[in-house]
Amino acid sequence: MTGNILLNGKKKRLEYGAVAYVTQEDVMLGTLTVRETLTYSAHLRLPTTLSKEEVKDIVEGTIMEMGLQDCGDTVIGNWHRRGISGGEKKRLSIALEILTMPKMLFLDEPTSGLDSASAFFVVQSLRNIARDGRTVVSSIHQPSSEVFALFDDLFLLSGGETVYFGEAKMAVQFFAEAGFPCPSRRNPSDHFLRCINSDFDAITATLKGSQRLRDKPTSSDPFMEMATAQIKSALVEKYRDSKYAKMARARSQEISKIEGLEVETKSGSQATWWKQLTTLTKRSFVNMCRDVGYYWARIVIYILVSICVGTVFYDVGYGNTAILARVACGAFITGFMTFMSIGGFPSFIEELKVFNKERLNGYYGVAAYTLSNFLSAFPFLVTISLITGTITFYLVKFRSGFSHYAFFCLNIFFSIAVIESLMMVVASMVPNYLMGIVTGAGIIGILMMTSGFFRLLPDLPKIFWRYPISYISFSSWALQGAYKNDFIGLEFDPLLPGDRKLTGDEIITKYFGVTVDRSKWWDLTAVVVILICYRLIFFIILKMKEKASPFLQEIYAKKTLEHLDKRPSFRKVPSLASSKRHQPLHSLSSQEGLNSPLH
Repeated sequence: MTGNILLNGKKKRLEYGAVAYVTQEDVMLGTLTVRETLTYSAHLRLPTTLSKEEVKDIVEGTIMEMGLQDCGDTVIGNWHRRGISGGEKKRLSIALEILTMPKMLFLDEPTSGLDSASAFFVVQSLRNIARDGRTVVSSIHQPSSEVFALFDDLFLLSGGETVYFGEAKMAVQFFAEAGFPCPSRRNPSDHFLRCINSDFDAITATLKGSQRLRDKPTSSDPFMEMATAQIKSALVEKYRDSKYAKMARARSQEISKIEGLEVETKSGSQATWWKQLTTLTKRSFVNMCRDVGYYWARIVIYILVSICVGTVFYDVGYGNTAILARVACGAFITGFMTFMSIGGFPSFIEELKVFNKERLNGYYGVAAYTLSNFLSAFPFLVTISLITGTITFYLVKFRSGFSHYAFFCLNIFFSIAVIESLMMVVASMVPNYLMGIVTGAGIIGILMMTSGFFRLLPDLPKIFWRYPISYISFSSWALQGAYKNDFIGLEFDPLLPGDRKLTGDEIITKYFGVTVDRSKWWDLTAVVVILICYRLIFFIILKMKEKASPFLQEIYAKKTLEHLDKRPSFRKVPSLASSKRHQPLHSLSSQEGLNSPLH
């Protein structure tokens, strides 16, 4: 939680490039293959001066080094497609970080959730990386004896105190010297954990309450009568004055005195900003093409809903009742139809997780990611807008003319883009996709209330709802533009026969409170400005989260330190007295006067 960071005895920050970190969770785009994932990552970080053949050689070399040849062209896998195994996925996570040959590689429980064979292959791959002259530091989850034998050095911590630090093969000897020898047929790592993990105290207390153990005057486990805190305390004291601690301190002092051991620090990525932008755009576009839930499902739904709207309002005409029908149709298209764009939120959440992980290791900047996401989504948004606009425009028969059709499609395009941008802002603040959808839907619902359809804009309460909500609501601008695009220049039948016809200007001004002082293109421009503002807000939030991260981590560290004493490993020696809830147990057969077959 606290302390200094020294690299070769010199105080340093853990810079991008010199240090890489593999998280416990394997976060990758499931639609890409293993080779594609490594290739895109290489283009994002390796120097732009390298040719495609050189990058390909590095990628293929990394695939061979991590033993991923058999699954090189297999997709990683996601919610609708089966992919590579857990062990292969973990090795791919490691391969992504060793592409740039970092000096140090940190891993958070790389074998967690893997079977013994997969765990062995992962650690064997890490051993090969260490043999290349790189330092590999990893926390490990309950290693098997085969996995434990692969480690060079072992660092045992319990309650924040050093129990042992030195060669892994000498740990058994140290425990024996301290009076806690490892049984001949027990896995050394299991023995070490048994000695320093206070959770075993609760298990011991429970077992001592059973009749089976009560019948045995002496336990076969020599530690059954000792509290873990006592064992740990003895080991800590023993190590503090041991030859192993002296060797470690002497080695640290020796390294710190060597001149010329400065660690070269470089930026996380050596690729140019333009190279990062193009690579991210290509990768995101491929992901969107292959992920059924990102856009394809929405395109199908948009087609079906457009046909429904077109047939319900088919050839709406110019009668007096057509006035309200046109208004309702325009409000539904600019409001409720564009609202369906929140359907891609879960897929975007997964992509944002990849960004957070890659940003942690300095793959690329926030600006490149923000812009690439919009560029990769652009073709899909255009497709949705053209399909929706064409079907509804010509079935409903809005005011004819190419300029009116173009405005109609552009209005849909920018409205959908605004909602997607708003959901990106929500995702950056509410990373849970279920809560994110609820939050985003609530915000959009509030904005739709002030669009001018449910209550006319001039009638909205001036404080808050009219100023500023209706002005920052994209739906109010989009709906005003849709009214002007359809009504201005048309005439409609009067309510009573014989009266003069009603002009479109008069209808939207008197009946729907829309001013015609400005052009519909100004309304569309306002929607574009709101779109840009949402993208900028998304960018600012991501940057602010980076800046605030050290401060938040410091607060978290202080809170954690305050609660450490509540954890079992920090408690004082617990009583191993039998629990009152454990009463002497008797088998059913013995209660009936019969001999139990178990005795």
